[in-house]
Parts: sequence; structure tokens; C-alpha cells
Amino acid sequence: MAKPTGGLPKGVRGPTGSSRAAVERRSMPLLVTLNRLPRWIVVVLMGSLLFLGLIQTGDLAWLGGICLAIVALFLGWLLALAWPVLPVQARLIRGIVVAAAAGISVLKFTGRF
Repeated sequence: MAKPTGGLPKGVRGPTGSSRAAVERRSMPLLVTLNRLPRWIVVVLMGSLLFLGLIQTGDLAWLGGICLAIVALFLGWLLALAWPVLPVQARLIRGIVVAAAAGISVLKFTGRF
């Protein structure tokens, strides 16, 4: 007999560990709030933070680093939540994007970008 999936859609695995279940449980209120917002708000907000983070130079480079760090944290959080259902190629590409945003953020903080 097949193992019960607990009401999960076909192809979706459940949490594999207690720490993962805790992260998903703590993320649920924020995910519900984001789901209630119009889709364009999240896109515009993240796009604006990315744009502001990339254009800040000189004395305000630290502000650009903060904006890019917020974008990297948001994308990393989404990657962590989606990890079990993503194929290897998607994990790799999304991981590279998160690493690039975090790396540019560090460069902004050090004044090298």
C-alpha cells in the first residue's frame, strides 16, 4: 500500500525534519499575509529594493547594502521553503541568485561596488 501523504498534492513531499517543520510553521503567518496582498506589491517592493540597492554609491553605499541584504534574505527564505519540491537545476540557479545578491550586498557594505 502507498504511504498516506497527509493531504499534500501529488509530487509534494512533507517536511523531512523537525527543524524544517519549525521553519515552515513559523513562516506560515507571513506566507498567509503575502498571499492576501495583490501579487504586484511584492514584485514592485522587491524590484524597488533591488534597484535602490544597486544604484546607491558613495556615502550611501551602506544603504544599498541594506536593500540588497533584504532582497537576498527574502529570496533565500523562499528558496528554503521551496527546496523539497525544486529540481536540482532550479536549486542551483536560485542558489546562485541568492549568493550573488548577498555578495553584492557585502561589496556595497565594504565600499567596493
